[in-house]
Amino acid sequence: MNRTLDKLRRRGPVLALVASALLVAAGLTAPAALAADDYTQSVTQPSSTQAQINFTPTTPALYVDVHYTGVPGVGQQNVRMTNGSGTWRTTVNGLSSGNVLDYWFTYEKNGPQYDTPHFSYTVGGGTTTVAAPTFSPPGGTYSSAQTVTISSATAGATIRYTVDGSTPTASSALYSGPISVPNSRTVNAIALKSGSTTSPVSSASYTIGTQAGCPTQSDTPNFGPNVRIFDPGMSAATIQAQLDTDFNNQKDTLTAQFADRRVAHLFKPGTYNGVHDNVGFYTSVAGLGQNPGDVLINGDVTVDAFNASDNGVALQNFWRSAENLAVNPSGGQERWAVAQAAPFRRMDVRGGLQLYPASYGYASGGYIADTKVAGQAASVSQQQWYTRDSALGSWNGGVWNMVFSGTSGAPATTFPNPPETTLATTPVSRDVPYLYVDGTGKYRVFLPSLRTNASGPSWANGSTPGTSAPMSQFYVVKSGDTASSINNALAAGCNLFFTPGVYHLNQTLNVTKAGTTILGIGYPTLVPDNGVNAMQVSDVDGVRLKGLLFDAGTTNSQALLTVGQSGSSASHASNPTTVQDVFFRIGGAIAGKATNSLIVNSANTIIDHIWAWRADHGNAGTVGWNTNTADTGLVVNGANVLATGLFVEHYQKYQVIWNGQGGRTIFFQNEMPYDVPNQASWNAPSGVAGYAAYKVASNVTSHEAWGLGSYCFFDTNPAVSSYHAFEVPNNSGVRFHSLLTVSLNYRGTITHVINDTGGVTPSGTVPVNVVSYP
Repeated sequence: MNRTLDKLRRRGPVLALVASALLVAAGLTAPAALAADDYTQSVTQPSSTQAQINFTPTTPALYVDVHYTGVPGVGQQNVRMTNGSGTWRTTVNGLSSGNVLDYWFTYEKNGPQYDTPHFSYTVGGGTTTVAAPTFSPPGGTYSSAQTVTISSATAGATIRYTVDGSTPTASSALYSGPISVPNSRTVNAIALKSGSTTSPVSSASYTIGTQAGCPTQSDTPNFGPNVRIFDPGMSAATIQAQLDTDFNNQKDTLTAQFADRRVAHLFKPGTYNGVHDNVGFYTSVAGLGQNPGDVLINGDVTVDAFNASDNGVALQNFWRSAENLAVNPSGGQERWAVAQAAPFRRMDVRGGLQLYPASYGYASGGYIADTKVAGQAASVSQQQWYTRDSALGSWNGGVWNMVFSGTSGAPATTFPNPPETTLATTPVSRDVPYLYVDGTGKYRVFLPSLRTNASGPSWANGSTPGTSAPMSQFYVVKSGDTASSINNALAAGCNLFFTPGVYHLNQTLNVTKAGTTILGIGYPTLVPDNGVNAMQVSDVDGVRLKGLLFDAGTTNSQALLTVGQSGSSASHASNPTTVQDVFFRIGGAIAGKATNSLIVNSANTIIDHIWAWRADHGNAGTVGWNTNTADTGLVVNGANVLATGLFVEHYQKYQVIWNGQGGRTIFFQNEMPYDVPNQASWNAPSGVAGYAAYKVASNVTSHEAWGLGSYCFFDTNPAVSSYHAFEVPNNSGVRFHSLLTVSLNYRGTITHVINDTGGVTPSGTVPVNVVSYP
């Protein structure tokens, strides 16, 4: 492709424009100019519906092309600019206030052709945005210290930077020349210019040191005091006593919900008779067999509305999990009455499964994957639920939104009456990494293979396909570990195994090595201190994150977890990064603050069951409109990202922003913020009332989603309303199926479901349904 384009360029400017357009269409770029003084660019507005893009090269150019998106109803445009006295200009028509132009240039300089970074301009905003800084060399793994140059394509811009993982501000260190990076760290930078909007934060993570591999760890590690390991040779009474002690510590909704206690129950292969594990807050229950049937519990693994204060409902049964077990329920029915952040994975239920409390009170939604239920799975009072790659004897029930993909025994699509949405297969999936014990008594982590168009449990026909890694390649993180010790393990090439606990981070955790696995049990909780971003994953193949809780610190972080650097464009279709059972909390335990919870820049990332939650209740002094502040739960910039099981609630602006092309979501559950003080403080930049829960950027031409619900409960001020829950571009490539809105107890309203479609939410907690859009 590049050789052909070189030939075209030599044949003149007209064919060079064709070459430039082909480069863009193919996702390829010419060499980027490194000098910030190569050109200047700006945007002006001749009228309210026009924007003039200007480009002045320092060295006279034979041609300059501009590429742009953002005109409503028009895809990407590639235009040869007009030269006037050395400045090249193009006027864009058909705009209105609030439209965002994304634009970049291709220009000739002394023969070769160069591409610039992307710029953005908001119509009616009156200012341009400074080009984001770039780093040379880019972030990555290096054997020795590096000297890093930072530049911005905006002439006259100044750069401020940090090297401790914190978010740079106008008072951060001023960049005046190349900086030394002697050891592993993350460099963040912004570019500023008077009269222009400050650039987005750019980030580059550097791992310095030889990568000979992880120093050998123990294959029979000490998992610390919060991990209980049970053996079938232990007496049932001894096992039960430990389970009961842990449950009594973890069960109370009023006192345990925001406590620091964390625990994991691990069962070695074998049969356990008469075991009843009631699962409380921050408790993981898992089998240590390679497949679910290797551990059989003749008894129960139960979640219910356990406490008198619960009043028979399970709306706050968060943060607990069951995985990789066979259960022969004592009464023929397993009970798993949970709300968010409570996955039920790789389970073999040899009976029925009840997803509601014994009291038949409400529960608020959950997640099943890679599971077999021999009998009936009954949701009854569950408000919403998602089941993936499983096999059910049958299904019964549904309040608002029941979604299935790749699940035999699931009901046919009948949304909205009853509210069931079923996809025959899951487009792309990969089961979670998990701990097991091999035949010699050593611990290993199994890494399941990627599946496409999957249906049924991965272990339905025998062992789950995949590979296995010894614990000698994992650094076991436990009490006493710091961000520095964890980063040192990552820099040495180790995977991470987080044990139950709360870990405060004074620097960003940098995941730079392809194929790194980070596995947590017992809800290990990562708290960034002093405004650092908690974790940065490089734009590499095959990183697996599973079983982590990010809890925002009291100083605002720009993001809690970022996957890929800004501008990442490499394809990872054959080996994507997976983010699974990863949860985010803003407030509740402490007065946390984070602008964004999860930013996904890497293409093809699989987001498989997250709950991003700005707390609506919690410990005293940790919740309030100006206390636990957070703009957005999920921002997707990467292409072809898939979300399966997406729960995002109570953020103060858009709950989800999807900028990448080719995105797909299967199941979305949302509640808008409860505590909006008044309408004037909560109107979107476009001027409409309120922020949409799920916004697809105006330049996106390919996006599809199934089974989405958004609810409002404007309890602080019921006069507040949101114009719509879903805001998407109107084109044939953007398609939504089975979506609804509800006003809970008629506290405020949502005027439309999607764009201008769907009626206002009525009283009586009655859904407004839209079967398909457009």
